[in-house]
Amino acid sequence: MSEAREVDGAQKKVPMREVLAEAAFQLFMERGFERTTVDDIVARAGVGRRSFFRYFPSKEDAVFPDHESCLADMTAFLDAAGDERDAVDVVCDGARLVLRMYAANPEFSVQRYRLTREVPGLRTYELSVVRRYERTLAGYLRRRWDDAADGSLRAEVVAASVVAAHNNGLRTWLRSGGEGDAAVAVDRALDLVRQVWGGAAAGAPAAPADEVVVMVAAKGAPMWRVIQQVESALRDE
Repeated sequence: MSEAREVDGAQKKVPMREVLAEAAFQLFMERGFERTTVDDIVARAGVGRRSFFRYFPSKEDAVFPDHESCLADMTAFLDAAGDERDAVDVVCDGARLVLRMYAANPEFSVQRYRLTREVPGLRTYELSVVRRYERTLAGYLRRRWDDAADGSLRAEVVAASVVAAHNNGLRTWLRSGGEGDAAVAVDRALDLVRQVWGGAAAGAPAAPADEVVVMVAAKGAPMWRVIQQVESALRDE
């Protein structure tokens, strides 16, 4: 594999992390994940084992080389977001950074999706990556809703909803083979989250101890709907 690519007529050296990730993924697709060793990867990349482990703790990490930088971008985006914006809108926009990462290289994203469906260990690893995004979003929401009743609980629920909606839309696009605009399905899913949770900064203040609110909910109603009805009842008091 060449460690340089043609860019605007000049040779630009490709970062070693990218060289190793590309070599690893080529081998995973050719031989299968389980049958590819770190020695195979470094031989294809033309470097030593030490170089691999300098960038990737394991083979699994080489399948997801772009998530660390995306997580850093999300963290920076949330840190820079002002308090004047609706918090749910902010975390939805933060989730879209992940979408843009996938959409930037559709062929690789689709191939990786198919590979992770075939290898149980990669699915487990992917879940750990998703959880890191969720924790990052929840951390931002907790900061925004720190003084509100049930602010921490709401932060966890909304962050989980945003991640679930984003992943539903993203996987719809990936299952299609990367056809069409990836943002369409994701935006549709995130719009649903905003309809349910948007504009509710952190829930209404708790009712005084001597007040009781009685509410009837349909049996089997989802928890988010019950919470929404409780909040509505409290606001109407």
